[in-house]
Amino acid sequence: MTGFQKLAVAALVSVLLLMFVGAIVRVTGSGMGCPDWPTCWGCLIPPTSVEQVDFDKLPIEKFQRKAKGLGRDSATITAESLRAEFNPRHVWTEFGNRLCSLPVGFFALATFIAAFWQRDKRPLVFWMAFGSLVVVVVNALMGARVVYSGLEPGVLTAHLALAMMLTGMLVYCAWRGTDAPWRIRMETAPLARLRWVVTSLLVFVVAEGIIGSQIREITDELAKSHTNAPRATWIAELEGTWKYLFHRSFSWVIFGTAIGAWWLTVRDRQGGAGWVEGSVLVIVLLQMLLGLVMAQVHLYSWVQVLHVGLAAVLLTLIWLWRFGLGRERSA
Repeated sequence: MTGFQKLAVAALVSVLLLMFVGAIVRVTGSGMGCPDWPTCWGCLIPPTSVEQVDFDKLPIEKFQRKAKGLGRDSATITAESLRAEFNPRHVWTEFGNRLCSLPVGFFALATFIAAFWQRDKRPLVFWMAFGSLVVVVVNALMGARVVYSGLEPGVLTAHLALAMMLTGMLVYCAWRGTDAPWRIRMETAPLARLRWVVTSLLVFVVAEGIIGSQIREITDELAKSHTNAPRATWIAELEGTWKYLFHRSFSWVIFGTAIGAWWLTVRDRQGGAGWVEGSVLVIVLLQMLLGLVMAQVHLYSWVQVLHVGLAAVLLTLIWLWRFGLGRERSA
């Protein structure tokens, strides 16, 4: 592995870690743990108790202007409401999320700088590295928008969609940043057929991830509007939405497509399926089991985090699988 590939892999791993931590933030409801950005409650190091917060120094008018611009009632943003919302566990969970974003920015910048030595020989690698850095910056700014919007529906989905795009860019950099990238060798016709199936699998997983994020947004809204109601009452309401039904049923399409891609590989590739193809199939199976637990047993927090984290790993592996099926060109 070249030095450039190591940097790209480090950036990719830091993104996957951040997605895991982001899932913890969502599951624990810590997204508003810090009402301001880039500071947290006006401090560089977050407070551990509400008594440590100087509410007179918080830019409350700025919070109100931001809220108004994003369609929220600015009158609800007061020192008293902020004091009531303070939760040290949420504060430090969200702050940990922000700390995990620092390696993403550092390694994305390092990958882009190293890509200057790739631009003549592999120009697409250079532009993918540049695009990765742009997406990191945009997603960081969107993270601030998420804070000030009060977890506005749609913003979180866009946040996730950019993260999924980022994984693809970094996987390409890590895969192609060498004269001899990993490739799947097959006859032309079977290779073209498998390429089409894996591309379909990639599209299906991205669509399933976006719908899953929207389901999470619906869950957040239902939890807010049914504060004193038993969870079972509004969970039934969630299960009646078309997005939930689509997400649950479409997982079988993904499972069938993954089985088909794996079987085509075993049948047509000398040596059968490798670790990438096998890992994709195993993770799809695990995701089906986790979905079953959440639907039929209980929405355990750890299951939700694992479900989101494995989805990120799954998407990463499918990106790699798809790139490995590309047409071979001169280095």
